[in-house]
Amino acid sequence: MRNRGPSAFAVGIAVIVVVIVGTYLGFTKDVPLVNSPYEIKAAFRDTSGINKGSPVRIAGVDVGEVTDVAHTKPGASSATVTFAITDKGRPVYADAAAKIRPRIFLEGNFFVEVAPGTPGAGELDEGETIPVGRTGNPVQFDQVLQALNSDTRNDLRQVFVEVGRAQDAGGAKAFNRSLPYQANAYKFTAIVAEALLGKKPGDLSRFVRSGGVAAQALNEPRRLTELVADFNTTAAAFADEETALRSAVGELPRTLRAATPALDSLNDAFPDVRRFARGARPGIRSLGPTVRATLPLVRQLRGLVQDRELGTLARNLRSATPPLAQVATTGVGVLSQLRALSSCTSNVLVPFGDSKLVDEAFPTKGPVYEDMAKFLPGLAGESRSFDANSQYFKVLGTGGAETFNIGNGLFGSLAEPLVGNNPPPIRERPPLKPEVPCETQEPPDLRSIPKGPPQSVDTNTPAARTRESKAQSAAVAVLRAELKRKGSDVKVLDRAITVSEIRAIASKNGLTKQLDRALKRQGK
Repeated sequence: MRNRGPSAFAVGIAVIVVVIVGTYLGFTKDVPLVNSPYEIKAAFRDTSGINKGSPVRIAGVDVGEVTDVAHTKPGASSATVTFAITDKGRPVYADAAAKIRPRIFLEGNFFVEVAPGTPGAGELDEGETIPVGRTGNPVQFDQVLQALNSDTRNDLRQVFVEVGRAQDAGGAKAFNRSLPYQANAYKFTAIVAEALLGKKPGDLSRFVRSGGVAAQALNEPRRLTELVADFNTTAAAFADEETALRSAVGELPRTLRAATPALDSLNDAFPDVRRFARGARPGIRSLGPTVRATLPLVRQLRGLVQDRELGTLARNLRSATPPLAQVATTGVGVLSQLRALSSCTSNVLVPFGDSKLVDEAFPTKGPVYEDMAKFLPGLAGESRSFDANSQYFKVLGTGGAETFNIGNGLFGSLAEPLVGNNPPPIRERPPLKPEVPCETQEPPDLRSIPKGPPQSVDTNTPAARTRESKAQSAAVAVLRAELKRKGSDVKVLDRAITVSEIRAIASKNGLTKQLDRALKRQGK
């Protein structure tokens, strides 16, 4: 069979469809069902000539157009405007604002200007509405002319006249003098304005409603006249006392600084006062019977304090009362210091004395207050060792098998190797905090944490022998100079003494037996 291709009719239909689609894409520059427009809404009190197809701009650049204008009711100027924004105008954030602007000065066609908002608010969802509080309308020229009626023009002219008089009277200089105070004035005015909004929804509306009630009360002519007259009297009194008023206003900041901590302390004391009041109720209830029971005693005391009884004592007490009151006043500071001392003793010193020093190598037998006194007998014994010159200590210096570097170019030797260092040396002083009260100071750490011993020095190395030779030469030179200064004929060798030389010296001084016993103990 012969393979037949598409018919001429089908080819013609396909060509027509392609032409229609191409024409549509060429004029609309949009692909249906692919590039769907991003539409949002904005509520305006007055549409001001905005119609379907009016442009939408962001920063002066066209980013879309108005697609619908839905008035709230027939004939009303308020409406909800729907407009589509292209991709180059996105994103639009949740705190965006919209305004209707004229395309030429004061008159002409209009467009919608959109302020996209801040990224922190998040992007505005499609179909959501910018509320009327963040929309605006342009002022029309006829609205300006309607506002400037004859009374308004006369009032405006009078305002300019009064401004000129104020300028002639030195108003500009007074304004310049007020500039240093305007920053704080604007700041505090902003704080007051923010406070007027209230703490929760509805506070501002209730404030306006209460203001309406007050205005209605002042609407009566007689009351308004009395208010003006009384205010005039009050202002005149303030003017008469201008100097005192200025001084009082100058003292207000210091008064507020002093009053705020006092009010805070008073507010903190209220819970305790309430608890005291609840606890005092039984005593107050029994106060009546107690007073009635003490009335006979009061009658007897009244006779006791009469002039013939205790009049002289009362006069003496009267003269002694002012000094006692002064002592009570000045004793507050002493009592506060005594309180701090007592708190320090109870909360810091006594717990410290009752604690124990933790040391595994040398465990303590009792608390700190017992161990702290154990050094006194030894110190007393050392203090008894003295001669005519001064107190002295006898120290036996010996050599040893282990040599250690103790820092700062000094070396020491021990007969036995060190097993540790306890307590370890403290390189920095503990921090001194004189501003922190003793009662809140951090208690001392009584844990003893031993540290490893220093590394011993190998004295058989060439460097150690060289250093020992230098030290020996320096010591010999110093000793020879000292003996020469004292006029002594004792000789100092610059080498190690031998056993035979030691025997000769011991024999000369009658110490041979003592030397033999010493050498025998050392195995020599």
